[in-house]
Amino acid sequence: MTTEQQSKQVFAGKTLLITGGTGSFGTAVLNRFLDSSIKEIRIFSRDEKKQDDMRTRLKNEKVKFYIGDVRDYGSITSAMTGVDFVFHAAALKQVPSCEFYPMEAVKTNILGTENVAKAAVEHAVKRVVLLSTDKAVYPINAMGMSKAMAEKIVRSIARYTTDSTIFSITRYGNVMASRGSVIPLFVEQAKSKRSLTVTDPEMTRFLMSLDEAVDLVLYAFINGHQGDTLIPKTASSSIYDLAVAINLVFENSAGITVMGTRHGEKKHETLISREELLHAEQVDNFYRIPNDTRDLNYSIYTDSGHSAITELQDYTSEENILSINEIIELLSRLPYIKAQLEEENHYETGLV
Repeated sequence: MTTEQQSKQVFAGKTLLITGGTGSFGTAVLNRFLDSSIKEIRIFSRDEKKQDDMRTRLKNEKVKFYIGDVRDYGSITSAMTGVDFVFHAAALKQVPSCEFYPMEAVKTNILGTENVAKAAVEHAVKRVVLLSTDKAVYPINAMGMSKAMAEKIVRSIARYTTDSTIFSITRYGNVMASRGSVIPLFVEQAKSKRSLTVTDPEMTRFLMSLDEAVDLVLYAFINGHQGDTLIPKTASSSIYDLAVAINLVFENSAGITVMGTRHGEKKHETLISREELLHAEQVDNFYRIPNDTRDLNYSIYTDSGHSAITELQDYTSEENILSINEIIELLSRLPYIKAQLEEENHYETGLV
């Protein structure tokens, strides 16, 4: 039985809350579960326009909408009444925005995560999965620092919480074609036959599809132990090669313009540090980092052993680099790219 089949069985007759549920991830989860026997999916966010658009588009009584903000404990605890499971996706994710307004990142990503976790314990929610990011490893920007703290808050609460509420964390890289990511920008530029704007040609990033991100969260949901962090083994690409691939897919000959690195950007990302690998294990196609359950008297304990993983190097986006042809193949499988190509073909044939 696949993870998706298992999760659909577990979700049968249950209520799921997705914070930040109007985003790309929430939409992907809805696409997976609306035809299942899940009882209810609650979409919690502060954007009434996006909620109304989603409500109008879906017209599905299983989906309930809650206006609120994870910064406000009252609104999140109210929405969590009667909830069985939580996917915590609400976050400020744009690196430059968080650099200019770091306290806003603190309020949403750190204090908001604490509110979600405490409300889940208060309401005896069975399972909570936090969605984190590669930028939380060796963070150099406010967004990564705030997500690193969000992870630590969840691990801390998990350490002192009974198994009535199981917390787990997923950490992954860029989700291709998600809202605010670089692929929609490149596609818009390519379709307009303009030069694609690249920050640093040598910059590399991990690549995941939305479906793979949902698969990871479901895997953590089904298999995660208290306080676990689950990290996928995934491919990477240089930003330059990604831009070249998109130009080829959309037959754009305008080329590429180098703009320079934006505020707070790393040249390469890290999904798991060598320090974490000391305590990690490989499970299926994932790394699992168990929570450190020792208390502050940890010095009286004997060494509990080391990881069986021998390659104790940071797992960075400089590894498993895809070729341009491999990137094109990956892009060709994305529903977003298929839709954009179809739209372009309609314009060219005069159908639109």
